[in-house]
Order: sequence, then structure tokens, then C-alpha cells
Amino acid sequence: MTPGVPARESEITHMNPDSSLIALDWGTTNCRAFRMASDGRVLETRFAAQGILAVRDGDFAGALRSLVGDWLAADAATPVVMAGMIGSRQGWVEAPYVRLPADVDALAAQLAPVAFGDRAVRIVPGLVGPALAGGDDVIRGEETQVIGALDIAGITDGVLCLPGTHSKWVVVEGRRIVRFATFMTGEIYGVLRAHSILGRLMTDDVHDPAAFTDGLARGHTAGGLLHQLFAVRTEGLFGRIDAKSLGSFMSGLLIGHEVRAALESMPSRHVVLVGAENLAKRYQTALAIANVGTTEVAGDVAAARGLWLVAARAGFESCLPLQAEPKPG
Repeated sequence: MTPGVPARESEITHMNPDSSLIALDWGTTNCRAFRMASDGRVLETRFAAQGILAVRDGDFAGALRSLVGDWLAADAATPVVMAGMIGSRQGWVEAPYVRLPADVDALAAQLAPVAFGDRAVRIVPGLVGPALAGGDDVIRGEETQVIGALDIAGITDGVLCLPGTHSKWVVVEGRRIVRFATFMTGEIYGVLRAHSILGRLMTDDVHDPAAFTDGLARGHTAGGLLHQLFAVRTEGLFGRIDAKSLGSFMSGLLIGHEVRAALESMPSRHVVLVGAENLAKRYQTALAIANVGTTEVAGDVAAARGLWLVAARAGFESCLPLQAEPKPG
């Protein structure tokens, strides 16, 4: 097997064929759990709007049992591997950040252990690298989706975009993540809609493709983003864009600026979009205007595949329960 290349199903020979995995993509807002076979197949999926901020009093063990208690009860030996904000400072255990460049081996080598009775529970580390404007940039959760998306798409090099609250653009070379950049597009959209004068004229939050495309086009005019954003208000005030479509217009402005900035630092003629279909379609539209082709990979599918690949590379036999510290005397 080539070092640094994630193992495919036929290469996973060290895993017990009767073994399975409980994998969780546990973020700030939501948690998605996968019950997986030892060959990487997803046997069952569960979703809960119970991200780390919704867990009371830090009872992550209780939240885990609430979501997948029956899976845990079915086999006391099944390991649990998690990725995402569950490994942040506000999560269950703060997992380390691995410095770039990094691949599946680097992630598997630094899984953070979690005390959970006699069961092996591990959290995938995040990644840290240089930000475009200086200082550091970080990823938690998306690194696992990237590993999975590479395997699903069958590629070793390229640029990936993971749209979301904090969109991530990632450069991969030889299946190693070598560079990435974060854009706070989704969060800025939410803040502007809920807490600024721009949101006062908006009604429905239904996507309007025409208004979205208008927003993309407006982003190519003079004045920059901070000037162009005020057009959300004036277009609504003078009735040129209907109130129910203003959100789509603003989304187009923000995503258009994100895509152009990302492509300036990560030029590519093809981008792998990893995420929810409705959001990926918006980025597909923006990228098409820039004459950039796309491949789409569902975010939950990529997360499940990435979690399994990391667990497989770590080796089930190395996922031993975290031992309690011996008592004095």
C-alpha cells in the first residue's frame, strides 16, 4: 500500500470482519450518527438537532446514549469515532490540532481518547495552517469530510469547497491537505438577515434562483462588498426585488464574493463541492459563471466515509478503551 494513500475496502485486511463502527459527525448545531459495517457500508443513519451547544451541563455521554444507546447496547466492543466540534474546547474533549500538511495517517495517529466506561471512544483531531491574511486558520470536522470525499470522487489532487456557516476551501496534493481557507459567509448571512437593517424588508426564506443570480452579477460591479450590500435595501425599497427574494439576492452577493476570493488564492478549473445539495447548487451556479466545473459529493456521505477511513487506518485493534488512572496506594 502506498504511504499517505487512504486504504480502500479491498486493502483493509487488519480489521476483524465481524467488527463494526459507530461514527458521529458532531457539530455545533447538529449531530449525525452512522452505524457502519467493517467494510465501510453505512447500515443505519440517525440525525438529531443536538449539536454541542444544545448539550446541557456538558453531559455528552448522556447525549451519546440518548442518540445511539441501542447501538451501544448491541455490542460492547464496537468502537466509537467522532469528528467535528465535539473535539473543540466547548466539546467533550479538546482534540489536538494537527499542522499541515496532513493526510489520513496524520489524523489516525492523533485520535484523542475519551473516557466512556470500557468502550473505545476517540475523536478525530482538527487541522491548523496559515491563514491567507496571516496568522492561523483551523478546521474541525471538514478534514474528515475531505478524506471521505477524495475517496468517493477517486481523486488525489484538487480543490474542494465545503459550503456552510464557515465555508472551507481546501487544496489537496497527493491526498494530503496542504492548504485551506475559511470564509464566514453563512454566519454573516445569518447575522445580516436577523440583526441588520437589510433583513427588515425580507419576508420568506425561499430560494429564488433569479434573484440569487442577480446578486452574483451585482458582485461584479464597482464599490466592493460593503457598498454592494446596501443594494439589498434599496432594491427592496424601490420594489425592484420582491421582499421574499431579497434573501436570495444577498446570498448571491456574499457567495459570489467568496468564490472569487477563493479562486484568486486557489486557482482551479474544477472544484469538488462537499455539502448539502441545496447549498452546493448555489455554489455550482457561482462557479459556472467563473467557468469552473464541479463534482458534487453529499456531505453526510463524505463524513461517514472519512470517519471509517480514519478508524480503519488507526486499526480497530488499536482502539482500546481508555483506562482509568490507578488509585493511590
